[in-house]
Amino acid sequence: MITVKMVSGFIDRIAPYSTKCEWDNCGLLVGNADSEVRRVGFCLDLTSETLDEAKKNNVDLIVTHHPIIFRAQKNFLSGNMAYELAKSGINAISAHTCFDCADGGVNDYLCSLFSIRNSVGVESEESVRPMARVGDIDPLEPDELASFVAEKLNTTVRLVEGKGTITRVAVCGGAGMCFANEVISCGAQGYITGDISHHEMLEAKEKGLTVVAAGHFETEYYSMASLQKMINKEFPELETVLLSQSNPVRFIKYKD
Repeated sequence: MITVKMVSGFIDRIAPYSTKCEWDNCGLLVGNADSEVRRVGFCLDLTSETLDEAKKNNVDLIVTHHPIIFRAQKNFLSGNMAYELAKSGINAISAHTCFDCADGGVNDYLCSLFSIRNSVGVESEESVRPMARVGDIDPLEPDELASFVAEKLNTTVRLVEGKGTITRVAVCGGAGMCFANEVISCGAQGYITGDISHHEMLEAKEKGLTVVAAGHFETEYYSMASLQKMINKEFPELETVLLSQSNPVRFIKYKD
């Protein structure tokens, strides 16, 4: 019999919960560690959409990237995702920043997707283990890099154009601009991440760093399939499903 504890223990080995950022919440967040697991669902976020699909697929354990319980809460009422999980008898594990920095995790997946060679971790005081990655690519101009990323992720991106041709690029899924100074110090002329604010755009421009903001959802969602494959290899008798999730953000273009 495979238990929630066994699955959680495996995730803890490949993406140690202890490597999460101080503000993060990883590990078994809802459920019973000793309960049996037959079918596991994987998703970026637990939403009513992914929970409904999990129920239809008879999932008894959900593994998410973003924590189901993130900030302190004073109550758990009907409609709250943690409450709805417990009510449905579904266990939940979250592997957030610990999987961002793990070998084969979110940012290694992005390196592979973008054909980044000789990638290494970017050391930073922001994380226990290197989270962002930096490596070499064939020379690209800023707009070429943006188009390449947009094609690979099948999305619309935002571009901050820095200075010159890019031969060394850094990646960090989600909100990675806190590592901007470190990736510059590693020799990166370009940086691919998910979120970037207006003021971060201005700072990047002033520093000559090309930044491609490809979306929080887009830079993290597909890497959950990597975690699914790792679980499949470790527990071949388990049934797994990648729960479908739509991007909550839509892009509306004005038409004259």
